[in-house]
Amino acid sequence: MTQVNSPKKQISQEAVLIVTTLSAFLTPFISSSINIALPSIGEEFGIDAVHLSWIATAFIMAAVVCLVPFGRLADIYGRKRILTIGIIVYTLASISSALSTNEAWLIFSRVIQGIGGAGIFGTSAPILISAFPPSMRGRVLGINVAAVYIGLSAGPFLGGFLTEHFGWRSIFWSNVPLGLLVMGFIFWKMRGWDMAECCGEKFDYFGSLVYGLGVVAAMAGTTILPDPSAIWYILVGLMAFSVFIWRELNFASPIFDIRVFKGNRPFILSNLAALINYSATFAVGFLLSLYLQYIKGFSPQTAGLVLVAMPFVQACLSPFAGRLSDRIQPRFVATAGMGLTTVGLALLSTLSTDTSLVFIIISLVLLGMGFALFSSPNTNAVMSSVERKHYGVASGTLSTMRLSGQMISLAVVMFLFSLILGPVNIGPENYEGLLTSTRTAMILFTSMCFIGIFASLSRGSSRKV
Repeated sequence: MTQVNSPKKQISQEAVLIVTTLSAFLTPFISSSINIALPSIGEEFGIDAVHLSWIATAFIMAAVVCLVPFGRLADIYGRKRILTIGIIVYTLASISSALSTNEAWLIFSRVIQGIGGAGIFGTSAPILISAFPPSMRGRVLGINVAAVYIGLSAGPFLGGFLTEHFGWRSIFWSNVPLGLLVMGFIFWKMRGWDMAECCGEKFDYFGSLVYGLGVVAAMAGTTILPDPSAIWYILVGLMAFSVFIWRELNFASPIFDIRVFKGNRPFILSNLAALINYSATFAVGFLLSLYLQYIKGFSPQTAGLVLVAMPFVQACLSPFAGRLSDRIQPRFVATAGMGLTTVGLALLSTLSTDTSLVFIIISLVLLGMGFALFSSPNTNAVMSSVERKHYGVASGTLSTMRLSGQMISLAVVMFLFSLILGPVNIGPENYEGLLTSTRTAMILFTSMCFIGIFASLSRGSSRKV
């Protein structure tokens, strides 16, 4: 491979690929492994179903709040610098999570972990994309996405094993050496190198604050539905987003250049497709973890082995899907993936107490195939539809769509839990309510993904830059 030019130093493409791949593994590993541990955490802290959801949601919400500002900071002060800070914060938050003794401490630690995760999400893809020519973009993105899915694959299995034999805190402890490994490799292989294509430009602090307020208010309102006060939170969120859009259109150096959307149909619809896809799929692992352990009576380790099916298929197929999107239009590959995902979700909407394990695994395999065919080609389509100077904005936008989709997915589940289960601990007496919530969520997710097929197909051709 060739050398990547930098104002400070040259660095090999191999080093960039290794660091971004290791970074891409970190956050999905903890996200998928913590789902397996939720029943054990709920039992220890006496948490009801709705508050149990916050352990997963807190990370996502914090990441959404910080992702766009961090993407802009990376463009101004250096992408490697923000990536390094993100990994350090993420690792320290893992230690804090492992030491937590109550629900509030754990949720707060997860918020800090999400802030660190935003530093990782917002910089990995721009660093990677900047280092490789358009002809190799799909291939390296496929490798990067495969690392995400390896993390997702290892998470359920290792999370289940660790929870069953060493307790749920061991999941967070296992993240610490991984974070130290990535930090060590950055300091060893990327010393003196960085990329900051907007160096010297101003940072919009007011815009960042308004954006964060909008995310928190909208999410808070969604999670307390159907409480009448929820509408006020949602209205505050919408007002904050309106102010944010006005601010970004009138500020000389916006944190989020909304003008990149203007006249760029592939960029708009590719991001919309990502939002829909993640909204429809992210909570599947969370729901199935509860279903397998509570209703089917599986141990954490066994439930983890079952849930490995989806990310394992994703990890195997993602490099192939990335290479395929270098040869043919990414929208066709991504649309096929969206279709397979719809079928998998439709199958899971029929879950019952008697559903066979084979049926569940087949559904997860279909979801894995669909998501693999969608994710890296869709990323390729987004990054190929903008100029190089907008890579940071494009990556930040796509990551925001991904995390916003994940947040919406969990918000749907929390709303259904509030509506059907209420503020009760999950036990045999309300397993039927849990099953009803799960089936209803799967029906909603299937409908969303079906709509996403048309958004993906109608995006038009991407241009390589």
